[in-house]
Amino acid sequence: MDTTAIKNGFDRSANTYDQARRQLVPGFDDFYGAAVACLRFQPRDAFRVLDLGAGTGLLSWLISERFTQARFTLLDLSEAMLAQAQARFASAPERFTFVAADYSESLAGQYDVVVSALSIHHLTDACKQTLFQRVYTLLPTGGMFMNADQILGATPDIEKSYRDTWMEQVRRAGISEVDLTAALERMREDQSATLDAQLAWLREAGFGEVKCWYQEGRFAVFSGLKR
Repeated sequence: MDTTAIKNGFDRSANTYDQARRQLVPGFDDFYGAAVACLRFQPRDAFRVLDLGAGTGLLSWLISERFTQARFTLLDLSEAMLAQAQARFASAPERFTFVAADYSESLAGQYDVVVSALSIHHLTDACKQTLFQRVYTLLPTGGMFMNADQILGATPDIEKSYRDTWMEQVRRAGISEVDLTAALERMREDQSATLDAQLAWLREAGFGEVKCWYQEGRFAVFSGLKR
C-alpha cells in the first residue's frame, strides 16, 4: 500500500504530536494505562519489545518507565517522529534502537512482545491480517502482541456516534483548531476495522487468549498470545 500521505502527515505534526495527544485521546490515562498493565511481565524482567508505528515513542516510554530492564526497537515510517523519540530517550541510548521503515512491507527479528498504539488503523484490512500473521512469527511461544488503537463502529450508526462523541470530547478538552485540523487531515488516511473483526483475525493468525482489555468509544486495547 502507498504510505506516502501517512508519512507526510506525521512528518508535519512531529513537533506538536505529543502536546496534542492527551486532548485527542479521551480517556488517555485509562487507554495507555491498560496498554501497559496488560503486559505479562514483572517490573524487573528483561525482555525485548518491538513498537510498530512508534512515532515519538510515547508508548515505549510508558512501558519503559514500568519495566526498567526492557529493551526496545522503535519502528516508524516518519524520520521526523523518530527524531522526537530519539530525543526522548537520549539519556538511555543502550535500551532503545530506532528504525525508519514501513512495517506493512516486512518485519524481521525476534521479540518477546510486539506492541503498537494508534498506528495499525492506517492499514487496509488485508494488510492488517497479513501483519498479524507476520507478528506471530516474530514471537516465542507465550509471546504477546498488544494493539492499542482506533476501531470502527460495528454499524454506520455506531460509527457516527463514535465520531460525534469524539469531536465533542476533544473540543471540550480544549484542543486547538490547528491541532484538530491536523488530526482530521491525518484521519483521512484511516482505514479502521471493527474490534470483533480484529479479534477474529488474531485468532486466525494463530493467537490464543485473545482479549479486549479496554474499550471506550473508538479506542480499544486488545491482545493475543502465541500458542
